[in-house]
Amino acid sequence: MIPAPPAIRWHRPLLWLAAAMAILAVGAIVGLIVDPRTLTGAPLWAKPLKFAISVGLYAVTLSWLIGLLPAAHARRRHLAWWAGTIAAVFLVVEMVIIVGAAAAGLTSHFNVSTAFHAALWSVMAASIVTVWVAAVPIAILLLRADLGDPARALAIRAGLLIALVGMGLAFLMTGPTAAQLDDYQGIVGAHTVGVADGGPGLPLLGWSTVAGDLRIPHFVGMHALQVLPLAALLLEALARWMPALARPLARRGILRALVGLYLGVLALLTGQALAGQSIVQPNALVITLAAALFGAATVAIAVTLRRESRRARA
Repeated sequence: MIPAPPAIRWHRPLLWLAAAMAILAVGAIVGLIVDPRTLTGAPLWAKPLKFAISVGLYAVTLSWLIGLLPAAHARRRHLAWWAGTIAAVFLVVEMVIIVGAAAAGLTSHFNVSTAFHAALWSVMAASIVTVWVAAVPIAILLLRADLGDPARALAIRAGLLIALVGMGLAFLMTGPTAAQLDDYQGIVGAHTVGVADGGPGLPLLGWSTVAGDLRIPHFVGMHALQVLPLAALLLEALARWMPALARPLARRGILRALVGLYLGVLALLTGQALAGQSIVQPNALVITLAAALFGAATVAIAVTLRRESRRARA
């Protein structure tokens, strides 16, 4: 029998932030419709929309994770509450700068063209670092907490740790490119590798279709925070029709394979971006490695299901 999830006491400041991001997302969609301006080749309000959705998802998930900490450990919950509150405050700071820059028709990231813009970029960078640091004690507390079901616990812990790695990959974008060193134009740092920002990209996401793009591994890594726990919940739902999945060790084995796959894909996407290769134009090596990763995960899952099905029948 699958244990019920523990009672959750949601972190309210993060929920308020998520609600604010939902409102902002609606406003950004209106901006996309009524404001024809573009910036670095993309619609002006696309970045506020993407960040509003991403921050909103992060806020809801982090609020839930903090709420999972056992009520019996009051000091740990208190520490996690403050860490979550600090993260919420500095996410607001980041979003104010992003939206303000968009309203003014200016780029917010990497802009050091004037002392004022350099100060804003410094504040934003410091806010991002603070949000990352605030997540560390929450991850440590969740590693030590009793989260009940072992498969669910693995998904939550691995998701948060991989998300920390994904958030950290953003720092790869902050160094000056060779072109910027040769011809300084007030921008230091870039999303793309091999070409200047603003070239052809995927709709809405903006990921480059002609060069490497470091936003891709950053995005994939960061959202392990949602993907892996959702995978655990999906396996629990499927256990109603697949008796083997009712066994905690079966679900944990499958999640181990999924975590390994996720890490492998994240490493592959990071290497592909750093090599200057577009995600829509993978070479033979990338295709081969991706096939090997998915093949290995499929075999591991099949072996786990077969083994646990035998045990369930026994």
